[in-house]
Amino acid sequence: MAGIGSSNYWEDLRKQARQLENELDLKLVSFSKLCTSYSSSRDGRRGDSSDTTPLLNNSTQDRMFDTMSVEIEQLLAKLTGVNDKMAEYTNTPGTASLNAALMHTLQRHRDILQDYTHEFHKTKGNFLAIREREDLLGSVRKDIETYKSGSGVNNRRTELFLKEHEHLRNSDRLMDDTISIAMSTKENMTSQRGFLKSIHSRVNTLANRFPTINNLIQRVNLRKRRDSLILGTVVGVCTILLLLYAFH
Repeated sequence: MAGIGSSNYWEDLRKQARQLENELDLKLVSFSKLCTSYSSSRDGRRGDSSDTTPLLNNSTQDRMFDTMSVEIEQLLAKLTGVNDKMAEYTNTPGTASLNAALMHTLQRHRDILQDYTHEFHKTKGNFLAIREREDLLGSVRKDIETYKSGSGVNNRRTELFLKEHEHLRNSDRLMDDTISIAMSTKENMTSQRGFLKSIHSRVNTLANRFPTINNLIQRVNLRKRRDSLILGTVVGVCTILLLLYAFH
């Protein structure tokens, strides 16, 4: 009698699992059609300028989506609970002889649950992605229409702001170029200054190494000065004599 009761319990669990799987299959088909119709209706109304009917249809579809999502999640939770009970039953004493067959049946129901769960999350993710994309596109279109319908004063002001911004960017660029030229000039002057210091240092070094040459140069300079003085004196005396001769 205990075995018969256990067998009936197992069959009841299998019936519950099959019933839930059938309900999930129908729900997922309807859910997939809802998502497809939502995408198609959005594509068909993308060029429509009306604001009332599309919003009402979209709102209705969004409510249907939320309702069906909750229902499918509840069915998945119930089916998960039934599978857990079936797994507990396979571990009860007295089912060792049937354990292989029971485990095979349990695994098949688990695979079905996994497939339904994956399909649900995939369809739900696609729906949410489409809705997010369409909401974003609608927001962009609304911003464009708002910009186009703006007053001429606002548009003119925007153009002036853009021109002023461009002028500021050009001024910054010219300032950067001027600073770069100044830095380059400074570097060249610093380099030349160092080069002249190096030449002066070398000349001083040579003069210190060859004092005789230095003395000779000084003597030559003194003689040139003396010769210049003598020549100047002679020219002066001759000029005076010529002037005296000319006036007499």
